[in-house]
Amino acid sequence: MKTLKLTLATALLALSALASAEEAVLKVSAIPDEAPTELQRKFAPLGQYLEKELGMKVQFVPVTDYAAVVTALNSDKIDMAWLGGFTFVQASLHGKVVPLVQREEDSKFTAKFIVNAATGAKSLQDLKGKSFAFGSASSTSGHLMPRYFLQKEGIKPETFFKNVAYSGAHDATVAWVASGKVDAGALNASVWEKLVQSGKVDGSKVKLLATTPPFYDYNWTVRGNLDKKLQARITSAFLKLDPKNPQDKAILDLQRASRFIPTKADNYKGIEAAAEAAGLLK
Repeated sequence: MKTLKLTLATALLALSALASAEEAVLKVSAIPDEAPTELQRKFAPLGQYLEKELGMKVQFVPVTDYAAVVTALNSDKIDMAWLGGFTFVQASLHGKVVPLVQREEDSKFTAKFIVNAATGAKSLQDLKGKSFAFGSASSTSGHLMPRYFLQKEGIKPETFFKNVAYSGAHDATVAWVASGKVDAGALNASVWEKLVQSGKVDGSKVKLLATTPPFYDYNWTVRGNLDKKLQARITSAFLKLDPKNPQDKAILDLQRASRFIPTKADNYKGIEAAAEAAGLLK
């Protein structure tokens, strides 16, 4: 009888462990800086790679806006998120989060100022009295840093431009400028280059006007109470992606990354200072 009880107990423990393993899910999200379909397309191969490397299910959880990513991460609704530098600063001010890796390109990121060709503008100063669009209000390269650098040039957007609007996403900003909905706008360099290279920018309608100085931007961040061993395994998985391996290169190309490198919270002190100077931290 004791042997039977022991056997049953062992079996139940095994079943319990199996169920826990089956239920283990890494919930991942990203700031919606591009169209939802594009975010899903970019993440799918990376998600499959992480599932294989981590031995657990990886689920992409789309969100409606930037604030929703911060809230979900700080309330443990998701485990990991692709954040912009400013979104990371906001998340770190409202809870414990840990930045793990960034693209090598994110250590020297830039934003682009673009203009509708019909305006004839050749410089930022030529935009006085024109309409202007940022991306999301919480975007690093679509709002915070362009605003910061405009102010360093003596341009206060709300008084310099005829009106200031927020498109919500980088690709939307390009569409607004191309259609003439606004005269000019700002977006991140990576999305601009991708749209140009894919032929989705009509060069007769939209012109590049200026580029900001470099700054730190995007990273992959996890909630602070995520298991430390899992954090290390996630970091290792990203760092293992090798551009010399065709399968890895396909993943890196979708992320517009040459490779991933470790990052740390101190890298974003400059973003925090810029947000304070622009009066955007609450």
